[in-house]
Amino acid sequence: MKKAIKITIAALLLSAVIGTASVFGINAYIKNSASDRIITAEEASRLDDMDCIIVFGCLVKDNGTPSDMLEDRLKRGVELYESGAAPKLLMSGDHGRKDYNEVGTMKQFALDAGVPSEDIFMDHAGFSTYESIYRAKYIFEAKKIIIVTQKYHLYRALYIAEQLGVEAYGVASDYRSYGGQAARDFREVLARCKDFVVTPLKPEPTYLGDVIPVNGNGDVTNDY
Repeated sequence: MKKAIKITIAALLLSAVIGTASVFGINAYIKNSASDRIITAEEASRLDDMDCIIVFGCLVKDNGTPSDMLEDRLKRGVELYESGAAPKLLMSGDHGRKDYNEVGTMKQFALDAGVPSEDIFMDHAGFSTYESIYRAKYIFEAKKIIIVTQKYHLYRALYIAEQLGVEAYGVASDYRSYGGQAARDFREVLARCKDFVVTPLKPEPTYLGDVIPVNGNGDVTNDY
């Protein structure tokens, strides 16, 4: 009986060690594989023939204004558009409920900054990083993209893009520090492990729909 207990404990400890090592290994692999595609805004402005700048959504406040993280992503996206890095903006976020509309807030921010409405596309079903990039390729037919989000998030986004066959570069939008970052960093490690396993399988996203080429008129994605 004691021997069986010792064997069980040893097996559990070994599994924990292997599991921890796997998590750290995958995390390091994804960061290393994507790091050379994280570039500066100036470098992005010199890229050729990019289809669009994709800005990932995140929290919108109850009053309809962007959170600090989202505001910074939008600020960077508009900056890149104005520099000529790409001719279109693709706002990809959560609009799964009538009373919560990330992409509407995102488009309004760009409009207020002077971006023409026809150059702003909205992906209303960008419910995750994977789904946003999958839909950028298969719904919006974007083959060469610039991804805008905070740096900690860029590694996974660029890994997913590579796995899906999308040429992508990332520009970080860290204009300030953000509360709760330690918790986000921890969750991101787990998310990297999940997408390391799931992305090569290329599952379809929650919604697909009709093709909307990003080289057209962004107003076709308006919901008003």
